[in-house]
Amino acid sequence: MLEQGGLILTALSVAFWVWAYFFRGGFWRADQRLDDAPSDLQYWPGIVAVVPARNEAETIGQTVASLLAQDYPGDVSVIVVDDGSDDGTAEATGTSERLSVIQGKPLEAGWTGKLWAIKQGLQEADRTRPSASFVLLTDADIVHDPASLRRLAVKVAEDDLDLVSLMALLRCENFWERFLIPAFIFFFQKLYPFPWVNDPSRLAAAAAGGCVLVRRRALLDAGGVDAICGRLIDDCALAANIKKSGPIWLGLTEKVRSLRRYDSLAGIWRMVARTAFEQLGNSALLLIGTVLGMGVAYLVPPLASVGILGGGWVVMAAGLITWLGLAGVAYAPTLRLYGLSFVWILALPLAALLFTLMAFSSAIRHWQGRGSTWKGRSYGATSTPNR
Repeated sequence: MLEQGGLILTALSVAFWVWAYFFRGGFWRADQRLDDAPSDLQYWPGIVAVVPARNEAETIGQTVASLLAQDYPGDVSVIVVDDGSDDGTAEATGTSERLSVIQGKPLEAGWTGKLWAIKQGLQEADRTRPSASFVLLTDADIVHDPASLRRLAVKVAEDDLDLVSLMALLRCENFWERFLIPAFIFFFQKLYPFPWVNDPSRLAAAAAGGCVLVRRRALLDAGGVDAICGRLIDDCALAANIKKSGPIWLGLTEKVRSLRRYDSLAGIWRMVARTAFEQLGNSALLLIGTVLGMGVAYLVPPLASVGILGGGWVVMAAGLITWLGLAGVAYAPTLRLYGLSFVWILALPLAALLFTLMAFSSAIRHWQGRGSTWKGRSYGATSTPNR
């Protein structure tokens, strides 16, 4: 019975990876990139960057400086919304005639803190920068290289897009970051295959909130951020709304970087668990399906390869080939993006196990009525989000 079960599970794992390779949009290639040397445009539209910031004194200065230092021929201005910080965030932004720092108002019911801050930034942009055709939504821990806006604007113009977004290169320096960050990006690509997101004929839509350039008119037509005011996964919700009426594009980059540190497993756990169960629609059935799917895809191959599932050398060989061959080759481009050795392929099953446990912890918080907590605020809890 054990041998038969092991054979079936291993066959299912092989089938999953064959499906992932050939029928999931080639997500694993990690090849959706912007041109490093963009062409010139006859007209460079004005861009206003809106940066929501809550207790970001450590990084906000570098973020703002990178935006003000853009090698962009058009007008660029920056609006920072200080969302109730108590660490000196506003003072750490620096000064410039192209920079405005506004104090955020108390959080309104029904809104997430980030979107409430963005709404106020957009209102300030309407008042002071009405001629800017595009809004850059970026986080207070993101550093843009000098050609970032130029590349984004050229992509929008050449492909006539309403939104273009880049998954910023997350910090990947210590053990836990190397262990889990590339896997997180890999799973995100599998969940939202970038080639499908970038295909106007498909419904798939996603964005990465650290770097989103959106056409102002398209944002208004989609109902602005008011239409998604309570969504925790706000970037993907925004992308879905925008794609209803116009094409979008999502890609990877090594030139737009996140400075946020994750010095421990707990930090990454909080980041993932904050939205993991909402990603599953707060559905117990989808959670069970996810657990079973992750087990078959990532845990069965190593277990089979060392003989735990029985089935003899056939199962062991199939498990090893699936683990280091199919799954490993699929993971390799993302590891290459982060400059890591392919030895980290060995850690993918354990990373998958940890992310599954994070999804469980997210569900438990939801069922206990505690919701999600981020930046000192709780969302989806039985009580009102705190200031």
